[in-house]
Amino acid sequence: MTEQNTISIKKNKVLERLPFFGKKNKSDSQGKARPQAIGVDFPLVIVTTLLVVFGVVMVFSASYYNSINDYGTPYSYLRSQGFYAVTGFIIMYISSRFNYRYWRRLAFPLAVAGLVMLLLIFTPLGVTVNGATRWLSLIVFTVMPGEITKLVIIILCATYFSRDMKRAGNLIGILPIVIYTVVCCLLIVKQPNLSTAITVFLIAVGIAFVAGLQWRYIVLMFLGIGGGTFYLLKINDGYWHDRMASFLDPFADALGDGFQVVQSLLALGTGGLWGKGLGQSIQKNLYLPEPQNDFILAIIGEELGFIGIGVLLLLFVIMVWRIFYISLQSKDNFGMLLGSGVGIMIGVQVILNVAVVTSSMPPTGIALPFISAGGNALWIFMGLIGIVLNISRNLDNDSRNGERI
Repeated sequence: MTEQNTISIKKNKVLERLPFFGKKNKSDSQGKARPQAIGVDFPLVIVTTLLVVFGVVMVFSASYYNSINDYGTPYSYLRSQGFYAVTGFIIMYISSRFNYRYWRRLAFPLAVAGLVMLLLIFTPLGVTVNGATRWLSLIVFTVMPGEITKLVIIILCATYFSRDMKRAGNLIGILPIVIYTVVCCLLIVKQPNLSTAITVFLIAVGIAFVAGLQWRYIVLMFLGIGGGTFYLLKINDGYWHDRMASFLDPFADALGDGFQVVQSLLALGTGGLWGKGLGQSIQKNLYLPEPQNDFILAIIGEELGFIGIGVLLLLFVIMVWRIFYISLQSKDNFGMLLGSGVGIMIGVQVILNVAVVTSSMPPTGIALPFISAGGNALWIFMGLIGIVLNISRNLDNDSRNGERI
């Protein structure tokens, strides 16, 4: 059996596991597969552009009073987010022109660099804000190693499993990825940043599942992580205990640990079906802390209502569907797993952000992709979209060329 036939068989198995995202290429009357068009996937470009532009508008709206209070001008966050958006499109374009198969060569160096950056957080280079040390000072600018770890885990898992898809079928095969992921998650939890650790874990599990990981192993992993999370949130005193208490009953301490969640729920509740109108939020007027960041969805709900949030979530659904569709059309396993990892990451972060804002899970920092203020996350997301666009550019290329790189 040839290598190309082996890849096709593995690909069909993946399509069977994810029937709503992939489909086989149409064939002509002679049974030959029709070639797909070369070029960028414009639906994905359009959805990404809409989300980024909407994010800039909502960051300006949500940060208006905070910006005046902190910097004496309402345009401070608008300028910074606009700069990140413009440079993000440049990053997206560059990564869309960079052959995605070369990321395999960078997998090991990136894995080492990502681990080192997580360790450096606990040195004097670490920057502490609001009791959490999640940033690393590099003199000229700061970076969030937790965000970079998401990119690293996608490339590492895609590289590892694509070299031998059978690795995902047994515990010995997935052990190296499990060890690396657990170490990274423990370092991220120590910052503390539970939501990012959960995201990294789910990305690794998701890619392993696409590669062929069996359900019983996934259940065992979730039981282990669930037990550890329960210990952090319920048994351990201090930071995680307070977060769990504010989650179970935020109104019990509405002026203390539950303040942010309570203000978020008030914003969502007063927005109703249609919202108060763009720019008309009350909660952003120094009531909801940092409304332009992790809780920006609450301001969107207050100003644009349930309909506005529904449209936004629909755009995310279209984006994730399009990413999976492109990935599962890739003619090599690495492209399939790499693109799938991007879709998993975006989908997981949207779900977790909505859960936090609606008090469906304990409050912890998790950015809403493409919408929340911040350069690190936006650049990484747009860079990953560029990688998926490059996969779409290479759909017609001979898979054998890809396997040699």
